[in-house]
Amino acid sequence: MSLASSLSDISHYEQACDQAIAMCDGNMRSTIKALIMANEYLEAELQELQTAGSNDCAPARMPRARGDAA
Repeated sequence: MSLASSLSDISHYEQACDQAIAMCDGNMRSTIKALIMANEYLEAELQELQTAGSNDCAPARMPRARGDAA
């Protein structure tokens, strides 16, 4: 990874942190709580998708275009 892309990633995360804190009116505890809740929601959704996939209920995948690498 190049230094420029590393700095870009850091800047992206800094901006995301600033935005999350601003959305919680600067309250760090509320920000952390909101992020934990969002993470738990995404984990539950992932679990549902994995369960559906193991039961062969997963949505059909789009066919790949010719020349796409696997």
